Amino acid sequence: MNRLSSALVASLLFAGGAHAQGWHNEREQDRREVRQDKREIRDDRRDVAELENVLERFDRAYARRDEGDMRDVERRLRDLVRAELDESRNELAADKAEVRRETREARSDRWQGRGEYADDRRDRRDDIRDVRVEKNSLSARMSIARELSTLVGSRRPSDLNRTRTLITQLIDLGRQEMRQNKQELREDRQELREDRRNRRY
Repeated sequence: MNRLSSALVASLLFAGGAHAQGWHNEREQDRREVRQDKREIRDDRRDVAELENVLERFDRAYARRDEGDMRDVERRLRDLVRAELDESRNELAADKAEVRRETREARSDRWQGRGEYADDRRDRRDDIRDVRVEKNSLSARMSIARELSTLVGSRRPSDLNRTRTLITQLIDLGRQEMRQNKQELREDRQELREDRRNRRY
């Protein structure tokens, strides 16, 4: 083979290897996202169950006018809300990082002329939606936390009723997040199936 033919074969082999590496990296990323979705769903279930437990304890303490139990419930609620806020901030940071990663990937694929650019743009749109949803969720939780902090210690019936309403709002937020994470898991599993199909061709 002459030098030109050897260079051409080498460049084709390199390009094919780079493309295979890119496909492998994307498949690994999709697998990580599926694992993350499953973890988030487990966390959501646990969080909702704990809030439901707090609501039951709140109702019992309120019905019996048990001050000690009510103080315990308020302490547990404060801890749960703090943990929810931390978790929500972490998820928002992860979602923003994912948008940055998808943006870099889309630019790279577009610049290299690879056909995955449309998929990257769709993934980036989904990630931007996730950031918006997580921001709204964090904002709602922060608002609830602020209002709860003004109600702690009050035993006026109107304040206790409002506290109960806020606990149910937190439960609703947790259930809504669980539904969204299940949808995200379906989407990420679909992407993994598409990766496998694309690899076969």
